[in-house]
Amino acid sequence: MGGEMSDLLKRQFDWNLLHTFTVIVEERSITGAANRLLLRQPSVSNALKRLEDQIGARLIDRERGRFEVTEQGLALYHECREICGAIGRLSDVMSDSGNQLSGHLHLWLASHVVFPPLDDALFEFNREHPEVTYEINVATSAHVTSQVLSQQASFGICLVNEQHPRLEYRKLYREHFGFFCGPTHHLFGRENLTLADLRSEAFVSFSTDQLSDALAPVAVLRAREGMKGKVIATSPHLEEVRRLINAGLGIGPLPIHVVQNAMERGQLWRLPPYDAPPAIDIYLVTNPRMSLGRAERFFIDNLTGRLGNAPGGYFVYP
Repeated sequence: MGGEMSDLLKRQFDWNLLHTFTVIVEERSITGAANRLLLRQPSVSNALKRLEDQIGARLIDRERGRFEVTEQGLALYHECREICGAIGRLSDVMSDSGNQLSGHLHLWLASHVVFPPLDDALFEFNREHPEVTYEINVATSAHVTSQVLSQQASFGICLVNEQHPRLEYRKLYREHFGFFCGPTHHLFGRENLTLADLRSEAFVSFSTDQLSDALAPVAVLRAREGMKGKVIATSPHLEEVRRLINAGLGIGPLPIHVVQNAMERGQLWRLPPYDAPPAIDIYLVTNPRMSLGRAERFFIDNLTGRLGNAPGGYFVYP
């Protein structure tokens, strides 16, 4: 698809077709795309047909009431998102000049990013460059990576399951997950427990708590220790997993340094393993194909420069 896309970009054609196609895929219907674009439905259908004719491939299968993006369509969609992201950033890049540093930082973070050097960097950067504006979004690690890949984000901070070849990764810190229960759970307050005491307990966890996903070390520990209790609830967000644990639905994993205060307040109880808990690495994800503004470059340099204070080039919590 890369060669086809390269040839396509060399031709003279209406660039609006790419935007229209992107909206069609995201809305998963011609009607929805027409409503979002404030166009008539036949106009959107014709735009899709023109794009398919120019590429010489079927992009969306719409026969017999189906709506399925083809393999070629998915490849083009991913390229379109990156192109549209770059175009959307042109005004910021072109206006980023002068003595006073300005610009906009668009950060995407995984839900449980608790990293004091990031907070320090934001404080210091805002104090020195008050004209810079910020937007922070929280999402699953997979979505964070997608936003960086499509140039919708200045950078991302998240867990990484598999590194994408188009992106660059810098380890920021390693956090350790412990198992916890809430005040109403029958294990709350009990000491000298072992992993064997947890084997039949109902479990609450993150959606990524799978052997093939970002929280694989947690899943490996559960499998190795024969923790066969029913997984009663999952969520991609830390606060919701914590809510479920607090509500007594089951035991579950949480980053130890994130919930330290909750433990001290008696809202959570730490369960085994007490030694060598599962370790998860958190990365700064950037896109080398992205034309960064000065504010984005300086902030990333500020943040990564703080890693020099860490013994192994990254921080470890707790």
